[in-house]
Amino acid sequence: MHERASTYFRGLQDRICAALESADGTARFREDTWTRPGGGGGRSRVIENGAVFEKGGVNFSEVFGSFTPEFAKQMPGDGLAFTAVGVSLVLHPRSPLVPTVHANFRYLTHGAKAWFGGGGDLTPYYPFKEDVIHFHRVWKKVCDAHATVADHAKMKKECDDYFHLKHRNEARGVGGIFFDYLDATDAAFAFVQAAGDAFLDAYLPVVERRKALNYSPEQRFFQEYRRGRYVEFNLVYDRGTVFGLKTDGRTESILMSLPPVVRYIYDYRPAPGSPEAELTEHWLKPKDWAAMEG
Repeated sequence: MHERASTYFRGLQDRICAALESADGTARFREDTWTRPGGGGGRSRVIENGAVFEKGGVNFSEVFGSFTPEFAKQMPGDGLAFTAVGVSLVLHPRSPLVPTVHANFRYLTHGAKAWFGGGGDLTPYYPFKEDVIHFHRVWKKVCDAHATVADHAKMKKECDDYFHLKHRNEARGVGGIFFDYLDATDAAFAFVQAAGDAFLDAYLPVVERRKALNYSPEQRFFQEYRRGRYVEFNLVYDRGTVFGLKTDGRTESILMSLPPVVRYIYDYRPAPGSPEAELTEHWLKPKDWAAMEG
């Protein structure tokens, strides 16, 4: 299973990068290959200063070695030996009208235990209802086609629960799907492949609809402020960040998910009734988006 997953994830990285370069139109991914001292390595691909993507990364990693005894107790499985292979991506568009997106798909083993994890979620700043509905419907369609292993309602709720900043009692974005510790069966692998293949279908139509729209300096300001929530989540809660740092991964690759420009403003409060206030008051409240009419 490890070899099958590795081959698939490498190809997925290639396909996603090619499609994103085409959508951007000007920028190209820079690739760094790296080796992990404890075993394995990866290919980090970063796109910067493009017409659409201000910064983004699509990383492939394949690592192995031994957990520390303390960290091993926090993971399913037994012993200290582990393997991990997967693709992780985050894209921060320049326009505040194009949402940030995150996705990752991974296969891990720890002793006798093997599982898949991953998902995809959307973080808009000025949401459009049809975009949010489209994103959720793509993931629901994938889950419904693999219903023996993928319960869409459960994975959507896990996404809403996971991408939640507890210290602010606030969602990071409008969700998607999230799953972890999915037993590594052939049926689960088929679902993971279908989900990985669906990422571009979920995200690129949103990019194409919004990338040419004009935006104001005030909207850009709000985007930079809201990016701070992304920083907080990734540094405090994100399992991938914790796993990478706890297993001596490549720091530059792990932290490529952070946005390039962020504002931290003391006690910022958007004007009541404004689109900025509507983001947290309406859009960041979990809803059954896939069932809505666009």
